[in-house]
Amino acid sequence: MAPRPNTEDDLAVQLATLPDLSLTELRDRWSAVFGAPPPRLGRDPMLRAIAQSLQEKALGGLPKKVRRDLLAGDTTAVSSRSTTKSTQRRLTPGTRLIRTWGEQTHEVIVLPNGFLWRAAEYRSLSVIARTITGTQWSGPAFFGIVRNEVRCGK
Repeated sequence: MAPRPNTEDDLAVQLATLPDLSLTELRDRWSAVFGAPPPRLGRDPMLRAIAQSLQEKALGGLPKKVRRDLLAGDTTAVSSRSTTKSTQRRLTPGTRLIRTWGEQTHEVIVLPNGFLWRAAEYRSLSVIARTITGTQWSGPAFFGIVRNEVRCGK
């Protein structure tokens, strides 16, 4: 069985050596990591699966609730939670997001733990965008938020 990395340095070394393995060595590593013969996969998917397994063993996998939600097919809780947190990290509380839709101008104010729109608090910017448009919009996309900046003129 492949040795379990004890530290992040050990993990980094194991991950760095994976691309240098021959296909035969990669198949042997698969068997050691997963305890089963390798499936008929190409080199790249096999390498990625082994790397992910090593990382999960060393650093831990997804939280139980997220795993349960994904296995149940419920990605709404997972996606809204991650979108909201990442969007809020990039936007300073007090920031005003303004978007015109149809003939109305909508103003959203970033709060420390959510967003304020029409005197109501929301945890997700996407919920606001969906309410405004009536369609499945990503809130950050609707308000023109790209990476660590806000697009002008949207």
